[in-house]
Amino acid sequence: MTLVLAFSPFILFSVLSRLSADLALWIAFAAAFVVTIRDFIESPSLRLLDGACLVLFGALALLRGFLAPELPLAAVRTIVDVGLLAVIILSLVRGRPFSLAYARAQADWAPEPYLRVNRVISWAWAGAFAVMAVADGVVTFFPVPLYVAIAASVVALGLAISFTLRYPALAAHRLAK
Repeated sequence: MTLVLAFSPFILFSVLSRLSADLALWIAFAAAFVVTIRDFIESPSLRLLDGACLVLFGALALLRGFLAPELPLAAVRTIVDVGLLAVIILSLVRGRPFSLAYARAQADWAPEPYLRVNRVISWAWAGAFAVMAVADGVVTFFPVPLYVAIAASVVALGLAISFTLRYPALAAHRLAK
């Protein structure tokens, strides 16, 4: 559940962006700040996803607010999706799936299955962000209605959240056999 909370800045951005892209970016930045500070107080270390959301939403809020206010919402959504996808892929390439920072180790899990479960969860999120990036990119560069990208985002996010919440129990059940 902690991993799903880590994506709360992105989820807030996705929901609020239809009202106002600028408002959504600033609220996402504020949410990323709160999540980062809360976690930093508990453990003085910065999680990759928390730091990435903080930098990404802060930079985009400043960019859209002061340097490129004409930047279309679909382009902003594409930048966010590609940015978070890059962070997730980077964590997988480094061999430390970003989800490890949010997982709570079960006492009966050996290190290798535990790492494998987190790799699978991280790949699920990478897949979700890849789908969202493609959908938002299509809307940005082709005359396709924004609701197509929003529908793809809702489905991809829903599947990634559901998978994140269910897969560890399924993997533990398989390991117990």
